[in-house]
Amino acid sequence: MEGFSTGKYCRKIPKRMASLMEIKEIFCNADAVCFDVDSTVIKEEGIDELAKFCGVGDAVAEMTRRAMGGSVTFKAALTARLGLIRPSWEQVQKLISDHPPHLTPGIRELVSRLHQRGVQVFLISGGFQSIVEHVASQLNIPTANVFANRLKFYFNGEYAGFDETQPTAESGGKGKVIAHLKEQFNFKNVVMIGDGATDMEACPPADCFIGFGGNVIRKQVKEKAKWYITHFDELLKELEER
Repeated sequence: MEGFSTGKYCRKIPKRMASLMEIKEIFCNADAVCFDVDSTVIKEEGIDELAKFCGVGDAVAEMTRRAMGGSVTFKAALTARLGLIRPSWEQVQKLISDHPPHLTPGIRELVSRLHQRGVQVFLISGGFQSIVEHVASQLNIPTANVFANRLKFYFNGEYAGFDETQPTAESGGKGKVIAHLKEQFNFKNVVMIGDGATDMEACPPADCFIGFGGNVIRKQVKEKAKWYITHFDELLKELEER
């Protein structure tokens, strides 16, 4: 990033990613930072909240538990859960207006600081576009920087499925989005931040991954992530020290 290319912390980072110090340097010199949304940028899991709002919370939670224990693909699991919820356009809008998602403490300040530094911020989510766009608006992130799944509705507002062509509807979709962003914008240092295995798997093509456990701790991610944080203040502090 312009203005942060010199100094003892800003040497060229080798492609191998071995140490915590190197990951911190990539973060402090990022030209793009990508955030997962559910249980990272917001406290909730969007599909669980939608299921509860539509009266099928327990059934969908059980379906999620079964899916996580088997070999079902992300798209198959999403199809099955949405087939049970069958949310109407009106229900989705009412969920957003009556029970808006809660931002995770510190995220607003972190995104604002990244914007001040000229860093592009993206939201990449397996959740739903309408909900994620609402979150983006709270953080002054343009809708063009949102990548999520699009629900489809009939003219009367009834559920009609979801757009299966979106990369986020597939296993490995977050990595596909990041690869696209790097090609489109020629980003050199792209950081992925999230709570889950799908976020960790997006590195590579992301240049580094930061695990987040402020809302829920995923054992696998905590054990494997070289940099694991539980509050976004840790990232703000790192930026202020550089």
